[in-house]
Amino acid sequence: MSYHIYGIGAALVDTEIDVTDSDLEQLGITKGQMTLVDAARQQELVDYLSGHLTHSKRASGGSAANSIIAASYFGAKAFYSCKVARDDNGSFYLNDMDAAGVACNVYDHVGDGVTGKCLVLITPDAERTMLTHLGISETLCRQALDHAAIAKAQYAYIEGYLVTSPTGRAAAIELREAAEQHGVKTALSLSDPGMVQFFGDGLREMIGSGVDLLFCNEHEAQGFTGTSDTAAAAEGLKRYAKTFAITCGARGALVFDGRELHTIASHPVKAVDSNGAGDMFAGAFLYAITHGYSFVDAGRLASRAAAEVVSSYGPRLVAEKHAQILAEVLG
Repeated sequence: MSYHIYGIGAALVDTEIDVTDSDLEQLGITKGQMTLVDAARQQELVDYLSGHLTHSKRASGGSAANSIIAASYFGAKAFYSCKVARDDNGSFYLNDMDAAGVACNVYDHVGDGVTGKCLVLITPDAERTMLTHLGISETLCRQALDHAAIAKAQYAYIEGYLVTSPTGRAAAIELREAAEQHGVKTALSLSDPGMVQFFGDGLREMIGSGVDLLFCNEHEAQGFTGTSDTAAAAEGLKRYAKTFAITCGARGALVFDGRELHTIASHPVKAVDSNGAGDMFAGAFLYAITHGYSFVDAGRLASRAAAEVVSSYGPRLVAEKHAQILAEVLG
C-alpha cells in the first residue's frame, strides 16, 4: 500500500481547561508555549485546576498526530509512528487513530510506563498554553520507523517537538535521511516558539541540508531566522526549505512554492481556542499538495480549515466537517 503522508511524533492524550491570565501568572507558566513537565507537576496543575471548566473530552493528540488525522479525514492515506504504554490512555489512543483511518505501527511498540498527556490551558483571548508530560513518548526512537512504509510515501512529515528527546531527534533525522534516499519529499514543523528558542540547534540538525517543505507561524519563523519581521523571516527560511508556509493568525498566511511568495487570506471567525490551528493547517496543506492542488489552493484550504478549528474548542474537527470544507473551498 502506498501512502500520501508518513508522519512521526509524540502520542499524547489531550485535556483542555479554561484558565485566566492570572492563573498562568500564579502557576508560573509561560503563556503561549509548550512546557515539558514531570508527572508530579502535571498532577499538581490538574489538582489546582480541578474546578475549571473542561471544554473537550479526552482526545488523542500530539502535533503531528493532529495533522495526520486531519489529512486522513480529508482523504489522504496516512501512516503514523509513535509510542504508547499499556494503559487506558494507550488503548484509547490506538482506538482513536484506528477510527481516523490512520495506519500505525504503534502496535509493535507498546511498552510499560504511562502514555503521554498534555494539559491545554485556554485563556479568554483563545491562546493555548500547553503543559506536556511525554511519558513513554520520550523514549520514541528509530526502532519505531517502518522503512517499507517510508519508501512508499509521497511526504515524510516530522514533528519539531521531537527535538526535546535525544532518541526522538535521532529518529526524526533517520526518517529524513531514509526519505531522501527513497526520493520521498520531506516536511517539518517548527512546532512552537519555545522549541525554536531553546532547541534551535537541534531543529537545524533535524533539517540537515534542507527539507522540501517547512511549516511554522510568524513568531517561530522570526525566532528561527533571527529576524524581526515576517518578510525578512520568509527570505531567511529559504536557507532551510525549498518551500514553506508561514501562518500569521488572523492575517492569514504566506506560502512559498519555490518560485513565488503568495499571500493567503484569512477566513474571519470568532476565535475561542487556537489549540490545533497550526496542526490543522499542516494537515490540510499536506492533503492538498499530495492530491494535485497548487500551493495557493492548498493554502486556501488550510486557512479555512484552521479557522474552523479556532472557532470551536478542541484541536480537531469532526470527520464530516472535512468533506464540507473541501467541497466549499476547492469544489
